[in-house]
Amino acid sequence: MKNPPKVVVIIPAVNEEESIGKVVEAIPRPLVDTIIVGNNGSKDNTAEVAKKAGAVVVDESRPGYGWACLKGMEYASQMDEKPDIIVFIDGDFSDYPEEMPNVVAPILENDIDLVIGSRALGAKEKGSMTFPQRFGNWLATRLMRLFYRVRYTDLGPFRAIKYDALMNIGMSDKTYGWTIEMQLRAAKHKLTYTEVPVNYKRRIGKSKVSGTIKGTILAGYKIIFAIFKYL
Repeated sequence: MKNPPKVVVIIPAVNEEESIGKVVEAIPRPLVDTIIVGNNGSKDNTAEVAKKAGAVVVDESRPGYGWACLKGMEYASQMDEKPDIIVFIDGDFSDYPEEMPNVVAPILENDIDLVIGSRALGAKEKGSMTFPQRFGNWLATRLMRLFYRVRYTDLGPFRAIKYDALMNIGMSDKTYGWTIEMQLRAAKHKLTYTEVPVNYKRRIGKSKVSGTIKGTILAGYKIIFAIFKYL
């Protein structure tokens, strides 16, 4: 890995004009080389606000969290100088981007392949996670421990992974199962992993997943389906 390493951040976003600028501006730029926003069919000014804040915007019209992440990965793979580390973070400002050095540290210091920012280990603002989110994390992480012998406490979106490892595990989920697919594929490929505590606050705007009954049901289905799919 180069010194300093090339760190690229990918932010999937749809209709996040109120928050995306805050996320991009809070990312510690001495650490990060490029910020990519995967604009997932936004109908508002998400793209314009992200560009003004200093991000590269790539458009993905097909709806789905995974589609937006894959589009960001495609852009990163075509950069003249390939990244060493990819960081994923949501565009709703529920995470604290300034904690990014803590999320990346295990890769830089201990050569870990995958780092999950765990909201379960950090401090959560009251109301920042719904009951279905908390229960889903609890159930999914215990099933992963039972069937895959990996110990996670969260499926949190704030995470860092070595670029080569990410490209090798073959991510394919296009929608709600993106985060758990990465952790399951990492287990199947025997990647080293760890978690670090991250804090969490109420998001700006309404969640497209946990904020709707349909989104909650589909996310739960995708998570449970993925756990048994990759056995």
